[in-house]
Amino acid sequence: MEHKAGFVNIIGNPNVGKSTLMNALVGERLSIITSKAQTTRHRILGIVNDEDYQIIFSDTPGIIKPAYELQESMMDFVKSAFEDADILIYMVEVGEKELKDETFFNRITNAKVPVLLLINKIDKSNQGQLEEQVELWHSKVPTAEIFPISALERFNTQAVFDRIVELLPVCPPFYSKDALTDKPERFFVNEIIREKILLNYDKEIPYAVEVETEEFLEEEDIIRIRSVIMVERDTQKGIIIGHKGSALKKVGIAAREEMEKFFMKKVHLELFVKVNKDWRSNDYQLRRFGYNQKK
Repeated sequence: MEHKAGFVNIIGNPNVGKSTLMNALVGERLSIITSKAQTTRHRILGIVNDEDYQIIFSDTPGIIKPAYELQESMMDFVKSAFEDADILIYMVEVGEKELKDETFFNRITNAKVPVLLLINKIDKSNQGQLEEQVELWHSKVPTAEIFPISALERFNTQAVFDRIVELLPVCPPFYSKDALTDKPERFFVNEIIREKILLNYDKEIPYAVEVETEEFLEEEDIIRIRSVIMVERDTQKGIIIGHKGSALKKVGIAAREEMEKFFMKKVHLELFVKVNKDWRSNDYQLRRFGYNQKK
């Protein structure tokens, strides 16, 4: 049997379940998940290997109208997902009627590669609503194959996976057969900390935060990590730290517990908070944090 391989790129509006889907299809928790929009900022690859195939899944930021430099860079990651896709997954949720960017939507309807349109969160709908949704999306994207799913409940996700394997082009593997992702360990440390900040703080605070891991030392029985939480204002620094450090301590404990599950090893985590003024609009800082790669 000839070997198959390809890029399967997941796109859609914020909060439709793209990260939940990728984690379900890959079988690992690579993408952080919260109920807040813009949780995913980067394009994250999750690689599934079998003797006869390699699937490179790609989770992307939710499609938005950019308001500042960071969001512009996030949409560049979405654009790149159109450019190298062998299969496109366009993900919507029950009740949704349009993509938040018409240009991106036109690229879906005119795609030269197979499009799988997944209607997610069907566990929150009834049969009548679902039939209406299937009819609506069939009229909007007639070339797409439609799959009603629940990514959270993993309902019908195996059927999606099996169809992807069928559609993969004949191709040698792009990555080593033992690869799980293209991201380094420090990236996942940063993302886990950022997830806990998204879960524990309100309003603008989570969106003003970036995390940088300055030290990742893996010993035989423990990983020693030192990470810095960057904020844009002194007032934000005070909120992140909290009264006598209580808020930062809570984030640190939750992040360390998550890291120990992820790395399957004991973790010692030190967290610091620094002000990095207006980093979301600073081209140099964005490149430093892995954004604005094309500039």
